[in-house]
Amino acid sequence: MAATKLPPLSRRRALLGLAALASTSCRRRGSPSPPEPAPAAAEAAPPGWKELAFEPASGGEDPQRALLLAPAAAGAPPLLVALHGRGEAVRGVEVGARGWRDDYALDATLKRLLAPPLAPEDLGGMVKRERLAQLNASLRDHPYAGLCIATPFTPDLRDRSVEGAASFGRFVVERLLPRARAEGGCQAAREATGIDGVSLGGRLALLVGLSNPDVFGAVGALQPAVRASEAEMFSTLARRAMERHAVALRLVSSEADPFLPAIQAISDRLRQDGVAHELLIVPGPHDYAWNRGPGGVEMVLWHERVQRGLSPP
Repeated sequence: MAATKLPPLSRRRALLGLAALASTSCRRRGSPSPPEPAPAAAEAAPPGWKELAFEPASGGEDPQRALLLAPAAAGAPPLLVALHGRGEAVRGVEVGARGWRDDYALDATLKRLLAPPLAPEDLGGMVKRERLAQLNASLRDHPYAGLCIATPFTPDLRDRSVEGAASFGRFVVERLLPRARAEGGCQAAREATGIDGVSLGGRLALLVGLSNPDVFGAVGALQPAVRASEAEMFSTLARRAMERHAVALRLVSSEADPFLPAIQAISDRLRQDGVAHELLIVPGPHDYAWNRGPGGVEMVLWHERVQRGLSPP
């Protein structure tokens, strides 16, 4: 799919992108600012979430944690692995695993998807009229039918390469997915299995998902923490994945996302190399409010549509 085109980027925006990436790359200096309180609608989590503990598989690994949401739906739902950002990674395994539920208010998002139509405030006001109409038309034609959602702790890795993400990828593929399917009754087909994430998690979703196209049929990334200089690396990874299996691939950014220039550069390289993908740019900044609004809605609805074989909005 052709990428969305924007006017040429300013030098200031490019510098902002580099500064933001540097901040995500800083290692353990001080503490991040605590997240803003989640909206009241998400304070009382509905039933369905299960906490999963994983002991180290070998002496060199750390214990892992994840949350699993298995909806009470007829049949086996598709499965989405959702990765959080660096703000949760530096706050520890327990906080990170609960990031999408507790800090990003995913329960509130799911409640609204189950009771359309969506209103602008359901996306924090960060939505254009045309996009809101597309989302609601999709929900009108095909009501949201639910996903299994697994939210593991997402590590802030020192090695940001494909090889550096391999150990986390093995955990997701070899331990998290089998357990989520066994305990949540989720589908096992690759076409019904997706991975996505925001910022740091978006970067890892691309590295893990595109390294395992035999496992993931859908790979997405929300405001991924990437560099423009990595465009060739990500395009090569995507091309090799597509040579093995067709993968639905989407990049999402926002107008005030400091990573937008780099994400556009990667999309441009993917298009140049003939890699089918979608680039979606919506309103909003790179922050918790965006995660709770457009980020969660776009991630969940896109994966639920694609993984069920429906056309996404």
